[in-house]
Amino acid sequence: MNTISKKLSIKDWAEEDRPREKLLSKGKKHLTEAELLAIVIGSGIRNESALNLSQKVLNHVNNDLNQLTQLSVSDLITFKGIGEARAVSIVAAMELSDRRPKVDTDKKKKIQSSRDAFNHLQGVMTGLQHEEFWLLLLNRGNKVVAKHIVSRGGISGTVIDNKIIFKLALQHTASSIILCHNHPSGNVQPSQADVNLTKKIKAGGEMMDIKVLDHIIISERKYYSFADEGII
Repeated sequence: MNTISKKLSIKDWAEEDRPREKLLSKGKKHLTEAELLAIVIGSGIRNESALNLSQKVLNHVNNDLNQLTQLSVSDLITFKGIGEARAVSIVAAMELSDRRPKVDTDKKKKIQSSRDAFNHLQGVMTGLQHEEFWLLLLNRGNKVVAKHIVSRGGISGTVIDNKIIFKLALQHTASSIILCHNHPSGNVQPSQADVNLTKKIKAGGEMMDIKVLDHIIISERKYYSFADEGII
């Protein structure tokens, strides 16, 4: 005798097992990554629940949330059941997570080494498929008063306007600055253009009594420090 199996939708589950109801009754910490992603996706498709869809996506990235944040809308719509609207929602949720405020940990954090600077900026710069140039602004005690993105470019480079760097430094009354940009290729060795740019900014800082402490080049898990290498 043939039987027809039918996958249950989330609506067919016991109420305590539904992601939304589970979050409301037990709290967000009790949900798995798949359940949280299912809430973002919203609903499933015929014979496929939102939870099943979310688990397929997570399986694709080996359940690594860092890899999930790197998926683009184009990547996500290749999964059956995830259209453009759902893909946009997932990308937006991942970006919000990356931008979450870190007031308690970032405000007035003292930078004592290149590792401190790397740790401070790693969260906003790793996983990018394009180059970004950021600025750490410090007071006289080497404590962070602000961090700003200066420019965003393509895979192989980004254009830097020194005037923007010093404008930001003056706005925040910074005593010193740390330059930072990423290399999407994973190779953190500086190019000659990186070296020339650093020297130019350092010279400009000396004229304005703003010290350039370091220039950090970041990749996924490593970094290069101009200060550590004695270049700056």
